[in-house]
Amino acid sequence: MRPPVRFISEAAEVAARRHKSMVRKGRGNEPYVNHLAEVANLLAIATDGADAELVAAGWLHDTLEDTETTTKELSLRFSDRVASLVIECTDDMSLPKAERRRRQVVDAPKKSDDAKLIKIADKISNVEARIRSNPTAEERVDLIEYTDWAEQVVAGCRGGNAYLDEKFDDAVERARASL
Repeated sequence: MRPPVRFISEAAEVAARRHKSMVRKGRGNEPYVNHLAEVANLLAIATDGADAELVAAGWLHDTLEDTETTTKELSLRFSDRVASLVIECTDDMSLPKAERRRRQVVDAPKKSDDAKLIKIADKISNVEARIRSNPTAEERVDLIEYTDWAEQVVAGCRGGNAYLDEKFDDAVERARASL
């Protein structure tokens, strides 16, 4: 295994290059890589930097869903564990959005403990990206719908890390206060 800093740095580079032309919903169409950085950073803080593979998977959690990256490539370049975590966090994009969301709620409690941490970090980042001062009516609806759904997903993931559970609760509280 490569040194942890190098391992994480390589995951960040792959994630950034694969998502280079993508922009994020919310926060003024910022680069999508900012979301990946937030997820990875939340995981690094939650584990006190003790799990390089988990942090790398945080960087890469959307690569199968959003890019031409393959599971085999992730296994060969990083590890089977990283690839497995990314697979667990990947939605079937051939399904309608409503079905993908329903499956996330149903499947959340069945995920591995580490995939649950990634899901919570992902939802924290996404809720926070939707918080605005003076939101439009459309932004309010999106924030309410996303936050309500994220709470259902996270309910099935809680208990593995007090820091992430608390950060999610804080994000939801800030979201509701912004409405």
